[in-house]
Amino acid sequence: MDRLEAMSMLVAVTERGSFSAAARALEVPLATLSRKVSDLESQLGARLLIRTTRKLTLTDAGIAYVASARRILEQVDEAEREVAGEFTQPKGELVITAPIMFGRLHVLPVVAGFLAEYPEISVRLHLGDRNVDLIDDHVDMAVRIGALPDSSMVATPIGKMRTVTCASPAILERYDIPDRPEELLDYPCIAVEIPLPTPAWRYRLPGSDVALEIPVVPRLAVTTTEAAAQAAIQGVGVTRLLHYQVAEAVAHGELQIVLEPYELEPAPIHLVHASRGRMPLKMRRFLDFAAPRLREILGRISDTGRA
Repeated sequence: MDRLEAMSMLVAVTERGSFSAAARALEVPLATLSRKVSDLESQLGARLLIRTTRKLTLTDAGIAYVASARRILEQVDEAEREVAGEFTQPKGELVITAPIMFGRLHVLPVVAGFLAEYPEISVRLHLGDRNVDLIDDHVDMAVRIGALPDSSMVATPIGKMRTVTCASPAILERYDIPDRPEELLDYPCIAVEIPLPTPAWRYRLPGSDVALEIPVVPRLAVTTTEAAAQAAIQGVGVTRLLHYQVAEAVAHGELQIVLEPYELEPAPIHLVHASRGRMPLKMRRFLDFAAPRLREILGRISDTGRA
């Protein structure tokens, strides 16, 4: 029996919460996965998992063994990467993820410059607005906008991002510039459909922490932020987006930011990666290359549209 393979399968089962989910993730037959774990238990002479129709539970012996197995697998992975030269020279494949629009506008140009400087590194850039699990999805580094949950991730701050309310000059001429968020109830609004418990737009009373929730009824609802920005430019109504999503239109006078005193605190932006001992040089080089450039980009955006 391949002990390391069995260990990795056991760890995958515990992380995914079921044999079927682990089998899909590892792309192995369910029967093979179950047999490998059973063989491991037989070889150890100890029961590691309690299996019921509803859930899996680690025994006390299983908890201790899985913790040790994780450490062993991490050490083996690090040793293999060191032998492959990842710790002595910047080379290999780097997997990066970022929000779709931010990635296209700002991360992709940074990646292009990085590739030109490091010919022995290749990059897979995954653009998506869903936060992926860096470890489960084998992602090296991610751009995250918003507060980070407590986790074992290592976060490098690169800036902050406002959430702004804006409309075209034509809309503001027709309806006047709103002085208070409550006035938006009388304006045509453009909303982005996202799975939130309430569709209300959130603001903050100036000079306080008092939150204001405005239950706007959108005249137009769209599924992407880019569509919302384009609809606002075309005069459909008022929209509320992250600043970078409308910064170019604001700079060109196609949109105007309103209700600035009522904006929420800007959301932090980080480059995050998993904490797994020594960092491969390809990741260190990208972090050193990308962080100052993204900080500069975000600094320019923050200067756009201020009243």
